[in-house]
Amino acid sequence: MSKLLVIGYVWPEPDSSAAGRYMMTLLHYFLKQGYQITFASAAADSAHCYPFESLGIHKANIELNNISFDRFLEDLQPDVVLFDRFMMEEQFAWRVAKVCPQALRILDLEDLICLRKARHSALKENRSLTESDYLSDIALREIAAIYRSDLALVISKYEVKLLKEKFQLADEKLFYLPFVLPQQALNQLTPNTSVNNASVNNISVDNSAINRTASYEQRQHFVSIGSFRHEPNWDAVLQLKENIWPLIRKQLKNAELHIYGSYPPKKATQLHNAKQGFLVKGWADDALAVVSKARVCLAPLRFGAGLKGKLLEAMLTGTPNVTTNIGAEGMYDEQRDNWAGFVCNEPDDFADKAVALYTDETKWLAAQQQGYDLLNQYFVAEPFLQQLSERLAYLQDNLSQHRSRNFIGAMLQHHSMKSTQYMAQWIEAKNRLENPL
Repeated sequence: MSKLLVIGYVWPEPDSSAAGRYMMTLLHYFLKQGYQITFASAAADSAHCYPFESLGIHKANIELNNISFDRFLEDLQPDVVLFDRFMMEEQFAWRVAKVCPQALRILDLEDLICLRKARHSALKENRSLTESDYLSDIALREIAAIYRSDLALVISKYEVKLLKEKFQLADEKLFYLPFVLPQQALNQLTPNTSVNNASVNNISVDNSAINRTASYEQRQHFVSIGSFRHEPNWDAVLQLKENIWPLIRKQLKNAELHIYGSYPPKKATQLHNAKQGFLVKGWADDALAVVSKARVCLAPLRFGAGLKGKLLEAMLTGTPNVTTNIGAEGMYDEQRDNWAGFVCNEPDDFADKAVALYTDETKWLAAQQQGYDLLNQYFVAEPFLQQLSERLAYLQDNLSQHRSRNFIGAMLQHHSMKSTQYMAQWIEAKNRLENPL
């Protein structure tokens, strides 16, 4: 039986973040392929972590800058190692290469952190992105990690294009894998059905995963959802509070905006104002359930990267949405303008489009159907996962040849990993001196 080691930046929380749901899709995929999986992380335990034991996945706590990880690798001898974001590749890949040189090394990007950070910096300075933004320290580190890896999973078509054109990465280094759902579940999406969390977190579902959902007349109010720990989501909440919701409320005096998200800080809960219809609800036990009850989803994201799980959830539950270019990026055909609602960036336009979608049943139904069409056109699991299986099989059979064509990666592995190794060994020695047995 082949062994997969996943080195997680955090313990996955599929009920709290889109990143957690994406990771669960990967874990279910590898389980279906017959892999024995170990999920390891140096992060503190989380009360909302997925219960790996229920899937037969072994959970392992590991330490940074400690030779104990080498012994852990020697005992485990994984065939494939999946790094959850580039920081984990930096910390652990040199040890994997040393102890298990034949293990296939895969980097799960989730989103391009360097792109998200660059957009945030540009927004704060009220300017457009420049060439220098793509040469930041974060960008250099993230792109280096991609070059050192055997394969990088990229969630957004936009980011695939950026990596190939801006950073000259070859096709064979990248695999486009967006959020995906099984065809079986998508086939049953109609104006009267939606998909529950079993379908979002698991690539294998049955008919029990399909729930009835409310019609236009049965729905009311607006919804916005997203982890408060993710900076783009917090910025979007502030945009709603200060610039958008007052404009909507002027036109719809009885409407409410329900704000959901994991880990709400005090500064967020203090925005709650019942008189204004601005209700900060915090945690949602079932994200799809709360989205399915709303008439319109609002996501005024001004920066970010990757794909937006909240908008996939809106389409799954038949809830039209209004978002920005950043929000819809990589999820539809801009030339065809086939979004499941409206895409606009200015507060006035955003508010007007939200009101139009909320009050016009014809527009609402058309947007809902557009969402179902987008899911079936771009996010069907089976073709992507079949292609992933073929790519992994090819790499495992031709790993030496694949690596021989990756001179830049080998060069970065030699130089930057040596410096990381020496720093880690220095920290390890320092820790031993400070904490003798």
